[in-house]
Amino acid sequence: MKRGYWVAGILVVVAVVLSFVYIPTGNVIDEMELGYTDIDAGDARFIIDTNPDMIIIDVSPNYDMGHLPGAVNYYVGDGSLDAAIPMLDSSAMYLVYCHFESASRNGAQKLVDAGFANVYRLRGDFGAWVDAGYNVEY
Repeated sequence: MKRGYWVAGILVVVAVVLSFVYIPTGNVIDEMELGYTDIDAGDARFIIDTNPDMIIIDVSPNYDMGHLPGAVNYYVGDGSLDAAIPMLDSSAMYLVYCHFESASRNGAQKLVDAGFANVYRLRGDFGAWVDAGYNVEY
């Protein structure tokens, strides 16, 4: 019986020591904290192809310079996205992207903050889509 207490004591000490080994520095952002999921162009293409009702939102001012097929434009910088959010279906699936990464992060987070649960962000944004060789619309 004493051996069981000894092993349990060792395990507790190891657990305490290991809990101090990894201390988050704030540089790694957990997707659960964000509330949206970053996906690459290949995964985005797959999700779009298998979910025809997915809503694709370009949050950039450069929509007319090229956009993903079927995308709608709610520019995050001029308040268009904020104005559109109350009219959007919060239970739908969304893919958010931009021509600049910071804007797409901001746009995806605005949807999450408004209670949208199925939000994806295209990692690498429009450039990643083009680099993958996928079609664009003008």
